[in-house]
Amino acid sequence: MQNAETVLGVLRGRGRRSLPCNELYRQLFNPQLYLLAYGRLYSNKGAMTPGVTGETVDGMSLGKIEHVIDALRHERYRWSPARRVYIPKGRGSSQLRPLGLPPWSDKLVGEVIRLLLEAYYEPTFSDSSHGFRPRRGCHTALREVAHTWTGSIWFIEGDISRCFDRLDHSVMLRILGEKIHDNRFLRLMRNMLKAGYMEDWIWNATHSGSPQGGVVSPILSNIYLHKMDEYVDKVLIPKYTRGRVRKPNRAFHKVWAAIGSARKRGDRAKVRELRKQLHSMPSMDTQDPGYRRLRYVRYADDTLLGFAGPKAEAEEIKERLAQFLRDELKLELSPEKTLITHARTGAARFLGYDITVHHNDRKISGRRRSVNGTIGLRVPRSVVVAKQAQYMKRGKPARRPQLLNQDDHVIISTYGSEYRGIVQYYLLAGDVFRLARLQWAMSASMLMTLANKHRSSFSKMARKYAATIETPHGPRKCFEARVEQPGRKPLVGRFGGIPLRQDKKVVVTDRQLAPVNIKRKELVTRLLAGRCEACGRVDEVEVHHVAKLADLGRSGHRPPWADLMAAKHRKTLVVCGTCHADIHSKNPGSAPTE
Repeated sequence: MQNAETVLGVLRGRGRRSLPCNELYRQLFNPQLYLLAYGRLYSNKGAMTPGVTGETVDGMSLGKIEHVIDALRHERYRWSPARRVYIPKGRGSSQLRPLGLPPWSDKLVGEVIRLLLEAYYEPTFSDSSHGFRPRRGCHTALREVAHTWTGSIWFIEGDISRCFDRLDHSVMLRILGEKIHDNRFLRLMRNMLKAGYMEDWIWNATHSGSPQGGVVSPILSNIYLHKMDEYVDKVLIPKYTRGRVRKPNRAFHKVWAAIGSARKRGDRAKVRELRKQLHSMPSMDTQDPGYRRLRYVRYADDTLLGFAGPKAEAEEIKERLAQFLRDELKLELSPEKTLITHARTGAARFLGYDITVHHNDRKISGRRRSVNGTIGLRVPRSVVVAKQAQYMKRGKPARRPQLLNQDDHVIISTYGSEYRGIVQYYLLAGDVFRLARLQWAMSASMLMTLANKHRSSFSKMARKYAATIETPHGPRKCFEARVEQPGRKPLVGRFGGIPLRQDKKVVVTDRQLAPVNIKRKELVTRLLAGRCEACGRVDEVEVHHVAKLADLGRSGHRPPWADLMAAKHRKTLVVCGTCHADIHSKNPGSAPTE
C-alpha cells in the first residue's frame, strides 16, 4: 500500500484525494510523477541500455519531461517497438528467453502508468496474490501455505502455459475498461500493447502478451489474473468448503474410553498397549463427507491449491479452473505441470520448494502427536544438484576462469553473495541443512579460483582467508578478504558464516519500498536546483550518466568532469547543455553503451 499512498501524496499536492476512474489520463500531466518515476528507474542497470531509438537515461532533463507531457496532452505520444534480445533463463542455462528493451522515454512513461495503476488497483487485489506486489514475495506466499494449510490432503499445482506471452489484448482492455472509464487512457494502453518489437531490424506485431521487459508488465499481468483470483475466492472456495470441524472418530474414542477403564482397574500394561494403539489412529473422521476445505495461493502465473476432500473432487476443481481460464481469459493450463499430488505421500513443487504434509505418529509433544497434518517445506534434491553443477566440472569442483582477473575480495564476495542469496531463500525449509553440500562445492570452487590466480595451492588459500565471525547461533567459520581504506571502512568480501538452521520468520519480499513520506531522491533535488556541477552556471541542466564508475578510466588519465564524478563516487553528474555536449565530444568513450 505504500506505493499507492506515495502516489496519492503527490496528487494531493494538486488537490486530489483519490484517483477518479474517468480522469486517469489527466494525471499523466503531473511532472512530479515523472520525477518520482525517474528517481526509481535511473539506478537500474537497464537505464543505460538503448532501445531501437538509441535513447537512454543519459541526458535526462526537465525539458524532456515537459516534451513528453506535451505529447501526451495532445495525444501525440507514440510508443516505440521494443528491441528484442535473448538472454539465458538462468546462470549456466542453455535455454534462452526473449527480453524487450524499450527506449528511455517509454520506460519513464511506463513507470508513471505503473504507479497510477498500482495506486488504483492494489487495494482491490486478492490476499491470495503475492507476485509483483509491495511488501509481498515468494516468502510471504510460502509462509501463508505453511501457517494456514494444515490438514490438506491433495495439492493441485497449476501452471499457466506461456502465460505472459498469451495475455489476450482484447480481454486485457475489457478488464481495464470495467473500472477505468477514460477512453484516452485506454487508447494509450492499447497503443502500448500493439507497439510490437524489433528483431534483426525487422518490425514484428504483438497480437497477444504483455510488453516483455516493460516496467508496466507485472501490474498488467496481476490485473489480468485477478479475474482468476476472484473466481477461486468467490466460486470455487465457497463451493468446496463446508463444515466447521471434522466429526470425531468413533474408533478413537472407544480406545480412549478403554484406556480410562484400564486405569481404574490399575492395569498399566493394558494402558500402555491401548495408548500405542491410540497413537496410530486419527482422532477425527478423515472421510467425513460434511467437511471440505479448499485453499489457494498465487505467485505470478504459478498457482497452488490445497484441498481436504476426495480425489474425485480435486480432479473436478482442476477441470473447472482450466475451463474458466480457457473460456474467460483465453489461457491454458500446462498439462505437464498441472498435477494433483497426495500431500502425505508426495510433494508439490511451488516457488522452488517441495511442499508436503507431515505424518509421524512417534513425534509426541504434550502427550499429543504434534506434527501430523502440518505443512512441511523442503529443499528439493534436484535444486541442490542443479546449483552444485554450476560450480563443478566432470563431477568435481572447478575454478571459474572469468573471475581470475578480479581482486581477491571481489572473488570471495561474488561467491559469498551467490551463496547467501540461495541460503536466505531456503531458510524457511525444515531441511535447509541440505545446502551444506552446496557450500562445500562453492567453497572448493572459490579456493581453486584463488589458487589458480596466485599460482598457489588450495590449502594455502584456505589458511590465508580463513576467519571466524559471531552469529546469533554462536561463532561460525568463514572465508574473508579485507581491503583497508585510509579514513574509511575496509572493503570486506565474505563467504559462508551463515548457520544452516530453519528460520520460520524470515521474509524476503520482491522489492524494498521507500517510506510513505518519501523524500525526493538526491539526484532529483540536484536536477531541480538547475546548477551545472561542472562549470557552476545556473541554466537548464541535463544529467550525464555512466553505467559504472570503472568506465571513467584510471586516475591521472581522466578529464576534470570524470575526476569530479570519481571523487563524489557518483555515476551521475548534473551539467548544462554546453558541458554535456563537451563531455561527449571530447570523450566519445563516455557515451552510453549497451
